[in-house]
Amino acid sequence: MKASDTKATLSFSNGGQAVDLPIYKGTLGPDVIDIRKLYAQTGMFTYDPGFMSTASCESAITYIDGDKGELLYRGYPIEQLATNCDFLETCHLLLYGELPNSDEKAKFTDLVTHHTMVNEQMQFFLRGFRRDAHPMAIMTGLVGALSAFYHDSTDINNPKHREIAAVRLIAKMPTLVAMAYKYTVGQPYMYPKNDLSYAGNFLHMMFATPCEEYKVSPVLERALDRIFILHADHEQNASTSTVRLCGSSGTNPFAAIAAGVACLWGPAHGGANEAALNMLYDIQKAGGVEKIGEFIKQVKDKNSNVKLMGFGHRVYKNYDPRAKLMQETCREVLGELGLENDPLFKLAMALEKIALEDEYFVSRKLYPNVDFYSGIVQRAIGIPVPLFTAIFALARTVGWIAQLNEMIGDPDYKIGRPRQLFEGSPKRDVKPIGAR
Repeated sequence: MKASDTKATLSFSNGGQAVDLPIYKGTLGPDVIDIRKLYAQTGMFTYDPGFMSTASCESAITYIDGDKGELLYRGYPIEQLATNCDFLETCHLLLYGELPNSDEKAKFTDLVTHHTMVNEQMQFFLRGFRRDAHPMAIMTGLVGALSAFYHDSTDINNPKHREIAAVRLIAKMPTLVAMAYKYTVGQPYMYPKNDLSYAGNFLHMMFATPCEEYKVSPVLERALDRIFILHADHEQNASTSTVRLCGSSGTNPFAAIAAGVACLWGPAHGGANEAALNMLYDIQKAGGVEKIGEFIKQVKDKNSNVKLMGFGHRVYKNYDPRAKLMQETCREVLGELGLENDPLFKLAMALEKIALEDEYFVSRKLYPNVDFYSGIVQRAIGIPVPLFTAIFALARTVGWIAQLNEMIGDPDYKIGRPRQLFEGSPKRDVKPIGAR
């Protein structure tokens, strides 16, 4: 961190002694006021529910400018990465800080490819779940269980262990997601194929059966690869912060990532694309495009519980850059599959048009986000709605690992321990039971 020449002075209206606090400048974004010694100097904490104004760590991985609608991975704009790179190149960038050259890419791809199989015992572990279990319930169990199968790479303080765990997690997540899907539909598991790409291999494990040859569509393969890139990391969001907090206790990488999977399950986070598609289904059932006006009216009504899912973002106050890329991909996929006249896509476009022109949404900067389109793309590919969040987890795994590794390598890192403003009962004595 680079210290600023200026300091922040905290003064008190009751005449208490003023306190000088250091200010640090990052490469991009707002400066930060260092309050680490605030409690020691004043006996007070800061209060920031939801951490809206708190930088919890120092990071060099991902930068978001919400007002500009900008997302950078290690300095590279997401638009350039999604257009010029594949997912494993992006993984290399997030993990090691630089895009690979040809030799590095071949070596890294080969390493990941040869770790895609999972221990056969995982099949028996899967059988303990009900067939109708939600895929995210299964995934939290499977990812956590990896530490029981691969306990030779669970020492979070050993750099070599962390690297092996990183490769294993990136390689095995598609296999686990596909296994969870096959289990719920009662089909046989398909083993990974080393001659396929990362995204192509996932499609094969998802949709192939032993009965006939399955050919991977290059358009769908690229679409899925792009979904993975767009979701690979997103700064200090809820699940990433969970992974960091969990990992700060020194737990193994598999347990920390399982905690991230559990956090991602929430409809306000990773489940948002599932919620957006379900919203479109509800409008379609109610009468389709003709009922959009009525739906928008309900959204604006403060007394209504109807929400516009897939629009707006906690950080972006402009058009989500990932949404533009996902919209292009959406058109390509529907064109490839002959679904240009798909009623759900037409409904989505009509809803987008109204939301972008209506003063109510424009003034509140409720632009479409990546979840709005990714749900439609995945549905078109044939991925069932309950699996959407599991695919998000698959893509975000590399970001979680990169953030976890960065935290462990930070000399300032300590076990996470937020404080509180206590509003409960003051100290009191326990009375005998007859006197209560």
